[in-house]
Amino acid sequence: MGQPLIAFNQQSAAHLLANYLTSQGLPASVTSSSQSNEFIVVLASAEHIQQAQQIAEDFLENPQHPKYQQAAWDKGQNVDLAPSESAFSIQNVVSDAIKAPFTSAVFLLCVVVYVLSFLGLFGPIAQQLLMQPLGTVAQTNEWWRLLGPAFIHFSALHIIFNLLWWSMLGAKIERTFGVSMLFIVFMVSAIVSNVAQSFFTQPVQGNLLLFGGLSGVVYAVMGFVWWCGWLRPSWGVSLPNSIVGFMLVWLVLGYADILWVNMANAAHTAGLVSGCLFAALLSLGSKKAR
Repeated sequence: MGQPLIAFNQQSAAHLLANYLTSQGLPASVTSSSQSNEFIVVLASAEHIQQAQQIAEDFLENPQHPKYQQAAWDKGQNVDLAPSESAFSIQNVVSDAIKAPFTSAVFLLCVVVYVLSFLGLFGPIAQQLLMQPLGTVAQTNEWWRLLGPAFIHFSALHIIFNLLWWSMLGAKIERTFGVSMLFIVFMVSAIVSNVAQSFFTQPVQGNLLLFGGLSGVVYAVMGFVWWCGWLRPSWGVSLPNSIVGFMLVWLVLGYADILWVNMANAAHTAGLVSGCLFAALLSLGSKKAR
């Protein structure tokens, strides 16, 4: 009959653990109990029960880890632990951000900069954070300006739009791939998008380039999640086609110059391309590792 290991109320969780145990050389299956409505993970042999118990404990601590979905995918099953979760509710956005420290840190920094600007300190902040032509930056060695514009927003709608997307997508990346991956995506996409936009913006007083916002990074994390879902669906991160379509249409409208606001089109495009390339490189590296 085999050795019972653990029981779940959800069939999907039981199958996810059983698939992973099997991938680790510990053949397991799932049986159901008609009396208790539970799904029991059963080991084919009790020889490695201690190792299996440790794996089960790790699974209970973080059942959303992509390695479990990877095992299911390799076996030809794509098990979703929470298919009905509404990823786009305000409650989930806030909850995800709290669980993701780097996402929250960037969120709070943008809010602090916006509040200080609203209170009359925009001038001093802009003098220190706005981008300058690359030649000027190279002469002054003020390299933080390559990141600075990402934290500056010019209206309530501007910051709300960007931070909602950042909170949702940034937290998704951080929880799935870790803080290091999100940090790299943020740093590279912010620099790339700001540098790209600098070539299309004329300097104003003090040789400053008047553009800002987290939208270049937002397009990067959107592209990253989008392509991860397309290239490696077993990782459990994806975006609905309707959301991808909306963001792409918004990008096209910016180039059409028919919106009521000035769009940093180069920053958006550069951010999107950098995020997609990150996902492609990560997918390629994962396949080589296997």
